[in-house]
Formats: sequence, C-alpha cells, structure tokens
Amino acid sequence: MRKKLLFLSMLVLLLLTSCASRKDFVYLQDMKMGESYPFDAKYEAVVHRDDRLKIVVSCKNPELAIPFNIHGGGVRVAADGSVSAGGGTSASADGYRVDVDGNIDFPILGKLHVEGLKVSEVTELVKNRLVQGNYMKDPLVSVEFLNFKYTVLGAVGRNGTFSVDGDRITLLEAIANAGDLSAKARIDRVAVIREVGGERKLFLHDLRSTDLFTSPCYYLQQNDIVYVEPKYRKKDNEDRGWQVVTVLLSAVTTVCSLIWAIR
Repeated sequence: MRKKLLFLSMLVLLLLTSCASRKDFVYLQDMKMGESYPFDAKYEAVVHRDDRLKIVVSCKNPELAIPFNIHGGGVRVAADGSVSAGGGTSASADGYRVDVDGNIDFPILGKLHVEGLKVSEVTELVKNRLVQGNYMKDPLVSVEFLNFKYTVLGAVGRNGTFSVDGDRITLLEAIANAGDLSAKARIDRVAVIREVGGERKLFLHDLRSTDLFTSPCYYLQQNDIVYVEPKYRKKDNEDRGWQVVTVLLSAVTTVCSLIWAIR
C-alpha cells in the first residue's frame, strides 16, 4: 500500500512538471478557413556583399561562350539544343564573390556592380552587356546563389547558422529548421535583424497574426539574423502558478513519505 501511494504521488508530480513546460501558443491564430491571404509570390533574393554567385553563360555557338566561363574546357548540349561551355567544373566551382564595393570581376566584361540587384536583374545585366559588346546575339545566362545562409538565435530548439539550397526560405520555414519555438518563446516577439543600405534594422513579428504574410521579412534575405525572444524578464502568471504547485506537491509528497516510513 505504501509503495503504491508513493508511486502515485511521484507519477502526479511528473505529470504536473511536464505540464508546466507545455507550449500554449498557436501560429497564425487569426487565419480563417477559405479566406485568401496575399503574399509576394514573385519574391527574389537581393545580392549583398560577400555573396558568391554562380553565373553560367551559354549559347548555340559554344566557342563564343567559352571566354565568359571560368575554368572552361568542355561543352554540354542541353535538351533545348543550346550548348554551354565549362565542362565538369561548370562556370565556376567557387562562384563570383561580391567584393566590398558590391562588384564582381567577370571575364571579358570586367567589373559589374551587382549589390542590391535581384537575381533576375543580374541575369539581365550580364545579357545586356554581352549583346551591347557584340559578343553574342542571343546569350543564355543562369545566375544562382552558392552561399545563401541565415542565423537563428534565442528560444528555439537549435541555435545556429543554416544554409539554403537556392534563395527562397520563409521565416516560418527557418524557425522549423531550427527545431521550432521552445515552450519559453515569446511568439509575439520574433525579430529579424537585416542589413539595409549599410545599416542594421530590426523587424518585429507576431507569429499569431497573418500580418506576417505582408512583412518584408516573410522571405528571409541573405545573412538575416532571426532572434526569438525568451520569457526571461517577466514570468507569466501561469508559469509562476505551475512552479508553485510543483514545489508544494513535492513538499507534500516528501512529508507523506516520511509519515508512512515512520508508521
């Protein structure tokens, strides 16, 4: 009998302790069934300093494209009949690094200022320079990020810097990749720290609201820092209440155990 009572007391204590650390928040609480919420479906990442870009130039005449591809030496024929130069190493294994002035040093064309441009704008810039210089009439240009990354800190499952395959990731996806919010996260205080015009700016978000879809940080930019503020300054009443209940129950369990042991 004594063992059963002690076992039940410990079980109740364990259950209450686990309840104290539960998550009591819901994402996008004001979303309604069947209602549409617009967002920027044509979003493109913007190029920053220290980015690395993979740029491949190709055309139907492979000999014309070879000088514009670093480490050229091979020829590939695509399904549409176009031919690209570069062989096994593509246009550049390491990519073109954007320097501190926002430029890349491109073969033949020289320095190109790409900082602040979207991927499609960089593509058009290279195309126009090739056509204007009479290097080729109908060039095909492909531009991709090689080092798109962001950092997540604060009350999440796993802090760290994460890489992206491509250049599109939402704030919710970034949090999911970091192990989701912890039980102590302030869902109404999720910040994105972003470099804008050579300065760092802070954008706050409430993940309970659909206003997230219209935020400029719904899609993350290169080198964004996501910071989830924890509840460390003011404990909410519910957490404090569960702490008190847990302590009292532990004391009662200890006293009961001693009484039964003495008897």
